[in-house]
Amino acid sequence: MAVKQVIVVNQSLAMPVGKLAAQVAHASLAAFLEATDPVRQRWGSDGMTKVVLTVPTALDLQALQARASSAGIPTGLVRDAGKTVLSPGTITCLGLGPHDADELDAITGSLPLL
Repeated sequence: MAVKQVIVVNQSLAMPVGKLAAQVAHASLAAFLEATDPVRQRWGSDGMTKVVLTVPTALDLQALQARASSAGIPTGLVRDAGKTVLSPGTITCLGLGPHDADELDAITGSLPLL
């Protein structure tokens, strides 16, 4: 079983590169912490594969989170603290996994790369 992580970005925000990088990191860590220890260990030993994708809006992220959660995929939805360029509570990114790559692809496979 191949294991990977997917991070999905809210494209409507047009975040500066540094802000985007920080939000993607938050989403990666938040979802990682929701995964089980055996999956986290497997992912770590297999090279920590990550893919960063995009959706048009925060509503798309929320719908994706609901679908992934119902499939048993660990998720981490990031809401910005509002300390720099975004308003507090702005939904920026969603982390999915680490989890079985085929199951993630079934949910995110049609989304475009960032």
